[in-house]
Amino acid sequence: MSVITRFAPSPTGRLHVGNIRTALHNWMLAAKSGGQFVLRIDDTDDERSREEYVEAIREDLAWLDMSPVGEERQSARLAHYDAAFETLRASGRVYPAFETAQELELKRKIQLGRGLPPIYDRAALALSDEERAAKQAQGIAPHWRFKLDHSAPITWDDGVRGPQKFDPSLLSDPVIRRADGSWLYMLPSAVDDIAMGITDVLRGEDHVSNTAVQIQMFQALGASHPRFAHEALLVGKEGKLSKRLGSLGCDSFRERGIEPQALIALLARLGTSQPVEPIAGREALVASFDLSTFGRAPARFDDAELDRVNTAIVHQMSYAQIADRLPAGMDEAAWLAIRPNVEIMGDVADWWSIVTGPVDTPQLEDEDRAFLAEAASVLEWSENPWKDLTTALKASTGRKGKALYLPLRRALTGRDHGPDMGALLPLIGEVEARARLQHCATA
Repeated sequence: MSVITRFAPSPTGRLHVGNIRTALHNWMLAAKSGGQFVLRIDDTDDERSREEYVEAIREDLAWLDMSPVGEERQSARLAHYDAAFETLRASGRVYPAFETAQELELKRKIQLGRGLPPIYDRAALALSDEERAAKQAQGIAPHWRFKLDHSAPITWDDGVRGPQKFDPSLLSDPVIRRADGSWLYMLPSAVDDIAMGITDVLRGEDHVSNTAVQIQMFQALGASHPRFAHEALLVGKEGKLSKRLGSLGCDSFRERGIEPQALIALLARLGTSQPVEPIAGREALVASFDLSTFGRAPARFDDAELDRVNTAIVHQMSYAQIADRLPAGMDEAAWLAIRPNVEIMGDVADWWSIVTGPVDTPQLEDEDRAFLAEAASVLEWSENPWKDLTTALKASTGRKGKALYLPLRRALTGRDHGPDMGALLPLIGEVEARARLQHCATA
């Protein structure tokens, strides 16, 4: 059977690093076996869903080069949920409940106060037809719960957590439909997984108890459930990421100059036993993807680590890969000269400016001005002008080390550090280099 995975975000905000990682792992799980990766937009929440976020999700996946083979919108599939609901109601697997949110909260507090788990007590099942009719006559619309089967444990072999076993009597019958007729997550997700032929569901460990419930939904609808795997959630260096998720989305990563390959390389192995490495090639990452390497401990996301991976990825980029992103006039030799000093591609224009000029005039001592005047006079163009220049100056002035190299770098680039001068000086050119040396000698 071909593997089919899905990414199912709700369009209520921008994608953040947590669901980017989920999308990536589902994409890799499908790619590993030549399967399919599908996008499902869970937009049944009319009040919070926004079309602008749907577009942003598509753009982010495209930026990450994880375009799905197909897309479904839950808002276009409401009739399917109605049909499944009627099937479950006919078989006695859903029932109306009339408690208000305040009444349910009071029940939870009482149970907790008695040292009991806050599980719904199924009081609605004890109502007679007359009592239910009376509540509806009073204008109280019911919400609807899925009735769990308590006769046997719920089990599955989790792709990350191994064998799982839940006692359904220790779970609340989940609300699947609100009093206003709108849907909660559980049933529509199961219905869509069946219709879309989803074979594998890889998601965060916060969904483990949801999986136990949904397995019974699949069974009640006469379908086999997908393979499930639940990965550890992301945390930051100081703990939870929740307060920072808004600043950890593709849009903010793009603004920071993070390359998509760097984000992929980090998130592909974050939380696994495999080392995070600056691997730009997607094929190598997919080939090494293995759920058995996923750990149970929280996966730690570190911005500094992402920056390090990003810099390493940039340093691997060939001229052909980024030629269309370089400033006008910058050729391959220039890119190779500047590349070791580039942390993000946004740095390139700044480093290129030391070639095109003008450059800042440094503060110099009189003796350094005299030294630069001599440098201007002895500068001769050759295959290796920097080596020839410094060799001649070392012999004539006796200078060496910092005293030899730093005044020259400052005069030629306006900076104390930067790309290798042996590669940079030919880019500046003989006329401009001599002019800069003479200018600093007389400034």
